[in-house]
Amino acid sequence: MGRVAVMVAPLLFTLLLLVASRCAAAAPPRHGSEWGWEEGEGEWRPEEEKEREGKGKGKERGMFVLDRLEKVVESEGGQVRVVRGQPWPPAAVACREGLMHIGFITMEPKTLFVPQYLDSSITLFVHRGEVKVGYVYKDELVERKLKMGDVLHIDAGSTFYMINTGKGQRLQIICSIDASDSLGFGPPYLSFFLGGAGNPASVLAGFEPKTLAVAFNATYDELARVLLAQTRGPIVYYTAEPGSGGDEKLGQGSNRRDARSRGARHGEAGAWRPGGRGEEDDEVGDDARPAWSWRELVNRFVGLGGSGAAEANRKGKKTGGAQKPFNLYDSKPGFRNAYGWTIAVDKHGYEPLKHSDIGVYLVNLTAGSMLAPHVNPRATEYGVVLGGEGTIQVVFPNGSLAMSAAVRAGDVFWIPRYFPFCQVAARDGPFEFFGFTTSARRNRPQFLVGASSVLRRMLGPEVAAGFGTREKDFRELVRAQEEALILPSFPETGKREKRGEKGKGEEHGKGKGRREREEPLVIEQVTKE
Repeated sequence: MGRVAVMVAPLLFTLLLLVASRCAAAAPPRHGSEWGWEEGEGEWRPEEEKEREGKGKGKERGMFVLDRLEKVVESEGGQVRVVRGQPWPPAAVACREGLMHIGFITMEPKTLFVPQYLDSSITLFVHRGEVKVGYVYKDELVERKLKMGDVLHIDAGSTFYMINTGKGQRLQIICSIDASDSLGFGPPYLSFFLGGAGNPASVLAGFEPKTLAVAFNATYDELARVLLAQTRGPIVYYTAEPGSGGDEKLGQGSNRRDARSRGARHGEAGAWRPGGRGEEDDEVGDDARPAWSWRELVNRFVGLGGSGAAEANRKGKKTGGAQKPFNLYDSKPGFRNAYGWTIAVDKHGYEPLKHSDIGVYLVNLTAGSMLAPHVNPRATEYGVVLGGEGTIQVVFPNGSLAMSAAVRAGDVFWIPRYFPFCQVAARDGPFEFFGFTTSARRNRPQFLVGASSVLRRMLGPEVAAGFGTREKDFRELVRAQEEALILPSFPETGKREKRGEKGKGEEHGKGKGRREREEPLVIEQVTKE
């Protein structure tokens, strides 16, 4: 009997392994349909890059290229996809300090992203199109019209909406999503929608009808006409801006007329009707109905109801204390030469960045040029390729190559703090990338090669001895490159360019001293009107 048991046991163990493997294969992915999105390779591309969508699929992109996009919002008027940031080392899932996700918002012409607030701070960058953003800042409504290149910060918990105001143009926004306070599982962020019924559901609709009737000082019918109006997703088409025009004024008038009888009408209103309008409502002309707007209803809830509501809104839009957006393309580069330019913005250039402790940067390299090998001593860097193609090289602390990956428009990459790296533009055109850093302080990157490099500043017998070479040979090697930060391409002939032939940039002419040529890769101060 014991011998039979010994023979049967391995068979049972093998069978259990087969069943477990089948179950694992049939199980949905971790962040699958239960969260309402799909997973897949990077699909967001500017329009001119779509024909090259299939290139590179199925190949290893490199450990610092983030090519898994999660579809968070999908509706008739647009979508939101998110690339999750990664902690370093990858196993340190509990360490979320400075962690961020990168979001891609696409909205069709004449669409509205319904009012909502998030559990994460976001910083918007308008890649293409124009948008009007309304948000609450210090208890006032602030509306900003953004164009291409504008950067705007919205705090976590601040209610906002967005309207695509570009005429016949699709809106594309890249945003950072602060993930340092998130739980690390589930959706990359949580949206709490104030507008919508069913898809999405308004958080207000979760309260009991009687509670809402008392809080809004309204009847059930008035609440149902606003809170139960069906929407077709978070991003919807619209024909007029919500809450605009004469409806709001009529709503305020009816508020004054009906204030004295409002309490009695609570008892006569009848049951809450999911349809939003009863049969008797359909028989009443539009002119006889109270003209209620979403904005008036929310104003009542937050205590701005009454005759002063419109005036409070107008003041909030005109004189709100929130800073204006910062435009990267209108800003003077912090560094420029014949091979490209860089812009870096921190809390000194745009004060709202300090609230989420992030920085913003934009780099443009000419064909074949290189942003010299350097190190970020204060922040992790996330980048999005806006145009062109290039190569990202990252080095491990032990001196081995961690990644050398080709990237193109739409790709997302990240560089852990302290890791040496460089970006090289392809020879067939310029290479432009934009991104965020996980610190609002001046980053002051340490360049390892070039006229303003660490090695150039530390020339001497000690450093040469550290390399195990003669000081003369070491000095000749380090001084061979006269350009700083952005370096020219190595000629295909294999011969180095003669000194002084090319590359004397706008800020690095012959008459300028070394201190000017060693400008740090930051914008020291930008004054906003």
